[in-house]
Amino acid sequence: MSTRILLADDHKMTLDGLCCLFKKQEGVEVVGMVSDGRAAVLLAGKLQPDVVIMDVHIPGWSGIDAARQIIGKVPNVKLIVLSIYSNMHFVEDALKAGVSGYLVKQSGFNELVAAVETVLKGQIYLSSKITGIVVDSYIKRPCSEANTLLAVLSNRQRDIMRLLAEGKSSKQIALIIRMSVKTVDAYRREIMRKLHIDSFAGLVKYAIREGLTTLEH
Repeated sequence: MSTRILLADDHKMTLDGLCCLFKKQEGVEVVGMVSDGRAAVLLAGKLQPDVVIMDVHIPGWSGIDAARQIIGKVPNVKLIVLSIYSNMHFVEDALKAGVSGYLVKQSGFNELVAAVETVLKGQIYLSSKITGIVVDSYIKRPCSEANTLLAVLSNRQRDIMRLLAEGKSSKQIALIIRMSVKTVDAYRREIMRKLHIDSFAGLVKYAIREGLTTLEH
């Protein structure tokens, strides 16, 4: 079965170029192209794509707002943000919205293909330039913050958080650590409560910053 992709960008040349390149990829189908956020939300709800690739700054709704709407409407959709911006503010906003990937537009098409393959596995993909920013942000944090996670979470909670950040489902984690799915879900809720995190993307971001998972996840 082909991976169904929806493209959203307000530059027609970008849309046409990406569509042409994806058509050359085996097992990939571009099911739609739109040039504004509102249209992206409506078409995603209608077509139910596997992956949405969207410019972070797009007319109508912003890419982040549209991403949040799409993720809420389309079960299991993976959303990849493209942006000319690489500062931490935009990356954090995107992760909080629930996106699965963030690439700067200077990235090559091969990296975008790799991002699609990665997010379809349930993992987070950040382009190499973005991972550098995340690392730099982590290094520059005050020392008093460095051990926050270790102080707040138990060893079992850290293990579960790492597995969640690596894209494992509650069922998969339950099999790995031999406990019920219900117990895993209870652990997840408690972890998020302790860390004052209200989204899965926020959990992943925290795990990356604290070094519980590799940046590739």
